[in-house]
Amino acid sequence: MKTYAIAAIPGDGIGKEVVSAGVEVLQALAEVDQGFKLEFDHFDWGSDRYKASGSFMPADGVDQLKRYDAILFGAVGAPDVPDNLSLWGLRLAICQPMDQYANVRPTRILPGIRSPLAGVKAGDLDWVIVRENTEGEYSGQGGRTHRGLPEEVATETSIFTRAGVTRIMRFAFRLAQSRPRKLLTVVTKSNAQRNGMVLWDEIARAVAAEFPDVTTDKMLVDAMTVRMTLNPKSLDTIVATNLHADILSDLAAALAGSIGIAPTANLNPERTFPSMFEPIHGSAFDIAGMGIANPVGTFWSAAMLLEHLGEGSAAARLMQAIERVTADPACHTPDLGGKATTRSVTEAAIAAIRVAYSH
Repeated sequence: MKTYAIAAIPGDGIGKEVVSAGVEVLQALAEVDQGFKLEFDHFDWGSDRYKASGSFMPADGVDQLKRYDAILFGAVGAPDVPDNLSLWGLRLAICQPMDQYANVRPTRILPGIRSPLAGVKAGDLDWVIVRENTEGEYSGQGGRTHRGLPEEVATETSIFTRAGVTRIMRFAFRLAQSRPRKLLTVVTKSNAQRNGMVLWDEIARAVAAEFPDVTTDKMLVDAMTVRMTLNPKSLDTIVATNLHADILSDLAAALAGSIGIAPTANLNPERTFPSMFEPIHGSAFDIAGMGIANPVGTFWSAAMLLEHLGEGSAAARLMQAIERVTADPACHTPDLGGKATTRSVTEAAIAAIRVAYSH
């Protein structure tokens, strides 16, 4: 029997609540599956640690994580800590050094959940957004000079490398190739960003030639928001830069019913480092501690974690359980218009897992 070592990093706010729920669900699944074991180590990294010690994670944090098979992450960010410090102090401090360059965000309307788009139902919106995750607009290159003076200058330099763009394009094309529609939309802004984004377009065209069975089209990012809302059925797999996909995937989650159900995989496809899985909703301090955070995004992220580990059957059964839960209005948390709690949804998911394994 395989045993997988999982690093659990709850982080801040509701991250602590949903990661706890996610660990509980994964442990329950492993117990009934009996084909593998999961061993969790918990890390208290986050804003509380920063306020106490001056750092979000230890200096050797990345080295500590290297021995794990996967990472389950909650969220980072606190009202009394600048967001640029918390993001770069923890999440990006893991993603970049571990070369988790492929951020994958599936979006679809789950059973029982209604899209805010009129007339759009389950099956009409079924996307996977691939986000370049280690360079682009979030490269961390730039600086500030003449601080406080009228002539102060701040620069934020987007970095597009041929190697970085090529590998994310190939990843996106392979993913599109694996899906039934074999359709990839390349998001760009090369009409205004005439260097990095032109390189992005050129590499997309070159890589497309390697995948003749994949149909491709190109959309400017601003026009893409219109297409997502007015013609969702025309889209399937989407690839975009770090910033563009960050924004578009939040829109996608809202169009699918709630940001509380949306998952993320930060993948190192070559598996030289562990990959990290997280819900996209953030720390949400406005509801932290109230017990009403939606854990479905974490459960779906956990299913992606299992898929990445090669436990495809377990991942499929977890998704069956998730869909059984969302189909029941009594399991809808306030973000979905219901009154369910994190605890009640977690218990319902565990019960649904047992049902999924009884057939």
